[in-house]
Amino acid sequence: MKQDTHPDYREVVFHDLSCDFKFVTRSTIQTRDKITLDGKEYPLVKIEVSSESHPFFTGQHKIVDTAGRVEKFRQKFGKVGSKTAVSQG
Repeated sequence: MKQDTHPDYREVVFHDLSCDFKFVTRSTIQTRDKITLDGKEYPLVKIEVSSESHPFFTGQHKIVDTAGRVEKFRQKFGKVGSKTAVSQG
């Protein structure tokens, strides 16, 4: 394998700032920040959303009523050019 062709693949700490959740994984991401975790120093990547805080993974996602949006679109543009309209021919 050629030297200096691949990025440095190492352990990195990702810190979810919204819920103060940290996890260690391997990555090639470059960062200037560092953190000491369990007596070992790691590069630190700050993120806003992770599986610990994302509504899909926490089960707290909200159901959005899209029927109102479709009706609003049809009132505004009518049935002209609608690909969802059934052909009458």
